[in-house]
Parts: sequence; structure tokens; C-alpha cells
Amino acid sequence: MSIYDYSFQSIEGKTVSLSDFQGKVMLIVNTASKCGFTPQYEGLEKLYEAYKDQGLVVIGFPCNQFAEQEPGTNSEVQEFCKIRYGVTFPLTEKVNVRDENADPIFQYLTENTTFKGLGKGLKNKALELMLKQKYGKQFSDNSVKWNFTKFLIGRDGKIAGRFEPTVSPESMVSSIEECL
Repeated sequence: MSIYDYSFQSIEGKTVSLSDFQGKVMLIVNTASKCGFTPQYEGLEKLYEAYKDQGLVVIGFPCNQFAEQEPGTNSEVQEFCKIRYGVTFPLTEKVNVRDENADPIFQYLTENTTFKGLGKGLKNKALELMLKQKYGKQFSDNSVKWNFTKFLIGRDGKIAGRFEPTVSPESMVSSIEECL
């Protein structure tokens, strides 16, 4: 299977195939409106605006699995993203991104990438400690650990990178430019 074999429901309720983005660079992100990482919406929108004409598509997948930080309806999520952060990139209906009910796109992404930790720094270590307590042995598996995990897909449909929530959109520029 390839990433192009999957589809999602847009936040407006339309089925969208990832094959519609074949030949483009995709940045697939699980998002939430009430998370400490929510300001990353601004950086994601800046990336989208800066590189969409060169073939970048950012797709936000709202998810309420992590501390119920995406409690709103799909229309509330869409309104929040547009008004608060000016989001113009595609959003999906709310999905699960881990465990047995994970959206097939995220099952594919996590089965084909490796979780390498949250990085250095005191803030990252605090999040890591909390997640280790929450997930136990599952902390070391390849599942999505928290909101704003980002997957970069190259023009060839292959996964070019996985970026954990602690990685800001701004720091991904060189990886995105390599794919473009």
C-alpha cells in the first residue's frame, strides 16, 4: 500500500483521496485547539502560504484523543482555526490517531516511521515524563504520542520525515525545501 491509497473526510464532510495530492509534498499533522502546541497552527499556515505555490500541501487532522484538547464540533474547530490562526490549509473531520481506532492514514504513517523521542530540553523532558507515565511501555512504540506530530511526505509518496510535537513548523523549512 502507498499513502495515495488512503482518503479522509474533509471538515466540510467531503471524501478526499490523498491521490489528489500525488506529485505534491504533504505535511500531515494531528492538531488540537486547546493544547500548549496549538500556536503551531500559525507556523503551519506560514509554511503553507510560503510553499503552496511550489507544491506543499498541509493537512490538519483534528484529534481529541490527548487530554480531550479538541472538544468542539467540526464546525467549531474550523471556525477556531480560521478566526484565531487564519488557517486556509485543508482540515479533516476529527479523527483518532493512535490505538485500535486510529485513522488508517495514521496507522500507515506510524507503521512506516520510527518514534525517536521528543528531543532535548527541560520542556521536552517534562512532556516525556508525563507521556511515559501515561503510556508505560507503549511510550517507546511508534504510535503518535501527542498533538502536533507531523509527517512529511515527499513528491514520490514516500515518508520523508517524522517530527514530534516539540519540533516547531519553522524548524522544518530545510526538510520541506529538500522535498520541494
